[in-house]
Amino acid sequence: MNAPRSSPPAATVYYDGACPVCSREIAFYRRRDMGGRIRWQDLRREPVDQARDGIGQEAALARFHLRRADGTLLSGAAAFAALWSMIPGFRGLASLARLPGMIPVLERGYRLFLRLRPLPSARGACPDDRCGT
Repeated sequence: MNAPRSSPPAATVYYDGACPVCSREIAFYRRRDMGGRIRWQDLRREPVDQARDGIGQEAALARFHLRRADGTLLSGAAAFAALWSMIPGFRGLASLARLPGMIPVLERGYRLFLRLRPLPSARGACPDDRCGT
């Protein structure tokens, strides 16, 4: 689980820990979260509570989600851009994502990925025909 921290996290990332593709990607980002600013919530070990989190488990598993400290829930490309802004080495990419019109372009790419994402499951890489990011 997450190490105890003295201050509230800057964000919570929701991910599917049962998906090898997702787990590798989250592990990559998690290693770079040197300040422990992000809470990493494996939805398979700690399901969301719709009343508390404002999102159902199935919806949380269907796309990548990030909740900012102020409670704003982001998904898809906007969530990745927010994550990049908090991870050292990715802030330049976050700046590019904030350029006018970039989030819609990145979202189209992300949606294409979502259509292709079940392909690894055909080879046994992801359970339940999803990869959760």
